[in-house]
Amino acid sequence: MAQMRNKKTGVLLVNLGSPDAPGKRKVRRYLREFLSDPRVVNLPRSLWWFILNFLVLPFRPGKAAKAYRKIWTEEGSPLTVLTRKLAEKLNRDAGSEFLLFKDAMRYGRPALAEAMGSLKQQVDEIIVLPLYPQFSSTTTASVFDVVDDELRKGWHLPSVRFISDYHDHEAYIRAVSDSIQDYWSKNGKNELLLMSFHGLPARLTSLGDPYYHQCLTTAKLIAESLSLKEHEWKLVFQSRFGKAEWLKPYCVEVLQQLPEQGHTKIDIVCPGFAVDCLETLEEIAMANKEIFLQSGGHSYRYIPALNDSDLQSQMILQLLELKHERL
Repeated sequence: MAQMRNKKTGVLLVNLGSPDAPGKRKVRRYLREFLSDPRVVNLPRSLWWFILNFLVLPFRPGKAAKAYRKIWTEEGSPLTVLTRKLAEKLNRDAGSEFLLFKDAMRYGRPALAEAMGSLKQQVDEIIVLPLYPQFSSTTTASVFDVVDDELRKGWHLPSVRFISDYHDHEAYIRAVSDSIQDYWSKNGKNELLLMSFHGLPARLTSLGDPYYHQCLTTAKLIAESLSLKEHEWKLVFQSRFGKAEWLKPYCVEVLQQLPEQGHTKIDIVCPGFAVDCLETLEEIAMANKEIFLQSGGHSYRYIPALNDSDLQSQMILQLLELKHERL
């Protein structure tokens, strides 16, 4: 990465975040911060304040805490632990005193604002890489809001580059495809591959949010890379919340229907998640597996996220090199 030789560059790897502990109190604090973000919930503030404080926070933290306890490790939340390990691995793999990777969380700790404030005192340039391959106003744009607010503070302003998405980047598609192929080479291949992305309210697409279309593009490119025929894969959306219409097809409904359609052996992967977290480890790998098996399915296998693997590390280094060449 010769183009960075004469200045020090800091790279912020930003993920969503997790509670500090899987207890109800810590989960409530995290959910309050997360769900208070107007980017996350697009409702009038006064209406949402009432719903959040009287209908959501009194009940949801207990259920969420129970789910977190199922996946919690001795080191902590898988999402924060794996994001930190990814940053550490990138620092080793990059092998440059002029390049510094740090992890940060939009909600919870390590807080994005604090990481940004610290990093801008140490480097000449900052690259902000939200670990969301597909752009959404609910995730990526919220990261930008914090970055923008932090840059307005103080008297020192380093150069800043913000990577909005990498949903169709060749290195990303290749990394995900290779991870799937590696899994199949070790475990065999089931008859159908589901690619599950986190859902969003459907109305956001009509307002101009590109997330839905970027998910479609990602899924098609991965299928092409794996030489899958049309009947060998499906795209679904998970994690629906509330009564509004969300992006379809819904993962749970598809899983319930597949055995009736003759698909009893499936593999499922979540290309929109850079590292494994509650939504992949508890929802997809545990709860949704049970739904599929109870509906008549015989084999259900979750293919892990890229996490802190060599594939992920090399993909990010290639992504940064290409971005530098373009800007």
